[in-house]
Amino acid sequence: MDRQEFLSKLGIGVAAVCAGCAIVSCSKNTPKPGEEQTTNPPPNNTGNLFTADLNSELTGVGTSKVSNGVILVRLAAANVPASFTAVQVACTHQGVDINYSSNQGLFVCPAHGSQFNTSGGVVQGPAATALKKYNISINGSTLTVSA
Repeated sequence: MDRQEFLSKLGIGVAAVCAGCAIVSCSKNTPKPGEEQTTNPPPNNTGNLFTADLNSELTGVGTSKVSNGVILVRLAAANVPASFTAVQVACTHQGVDINYSSNQGLFVCPAHGSQFNTSGGVVQGPAATALKKYNISINGSTLTVSA
């Protein structure tokens, strides 16, 4: 086997593997074009999704915590509910986990660039549906996120 024949066969093999990977990755829970996906975590029996200890967690503005399908972000310094926001972590476009950009003050989906405000409203698509927003309460230094 000469070098050109070897490289040709190697290229065909690599192309086949890449095509297979692409087909598998596209088939996993991907909605059809124009279809929105919402992924909301089930609340426990009390409706509480999770808690955070404000003495050790979320101590700086812009910090976040993800748990039970929710992203919780500290927006301001005071330990009052209005200083925080909690929304579903799954983008409503295709279910990819969003991140909070403290520079922009927005939730951003890394997959297709959808942006959401701190209340979960769509600022920029392709997502067309708002993120679910969750309730926040604070008792002492314990913050609770609930449905």
